[in-house]
Amino acid sequence: MSPGQHRPLRLALLGESLVDESALAILVEAVLGAPFVRVQPNLRARGWPSVLQILPAIARHLHFNTDADGLVVLVDADDTEVHTDAHEAPGYFHPRCRMCQLRASFRRATKTLPPARGRARVLRAIGLAVPAAEAWYLCGLDEQVGEAAWLAAREAGRTPYTRRELKARVYGTDRPNLPQAIAHATTAARRHARDLRRLEYDFPGFRHLADDLRNWSRF
Repeated sequence: MSPGQHRPLRLALLGESLVDESALAILVEAVLGAPFVRVQPNLRARGWPSVLQILPAIARHLHFNTDADGLVVLVDADDTEVHTDAHEAPGYFHPRCRMCQLRASFRRATKTLPPARGRARVLRAIGLAVPAAEAWYLCGLDEQVGEAAWLAAREAGRTPYTRRELKARVYGTDRPNLPQAIAHATTAARRHARDLRRLEYDFPGFRHLADDLRNWSRF
């Protein structure tokens, strides 16, 4: 029986900011096709280093102290290695790929944990926004923004747009206040929720997250 078959899934969300977590909640519900119950993790992250550092503690806390079915994580790639389909090969690990790092960290933290709270383990889903979540929010509105365009430019030694420019395009300023940022991000997420296909096609980092969520039905 898959988790949540007779009740809504109970999920914890972990992102680099409240803004990204707010948008992530909408996108996760759209992928699942059903509402879920939000479980609060015991720690909060602000920025990439914090997410990587606290992930093991959050995974163990959720396993032993909550009835969470899964943990959903979203981080920005920034200027690091982009996760590609080649990274999906069994046993493959790229040391500069943040998705590979997070998957490995979660696996190390949970592989020897005994069953608890009536389930064998907490499931995980991880997304990587290239180069940042603001690119996801622009998907479908700006044809220059996408993983393929980002990779092609980087391979040619160029940067097609900066993260600051992405923020300005999404929020109207590169330094939005929290309510402004959440409002714009959630509006974009609700637009994608009506049809996720463009976001999955243009941003494989989102597709891998969606695949993780859909594969939960096997457990």
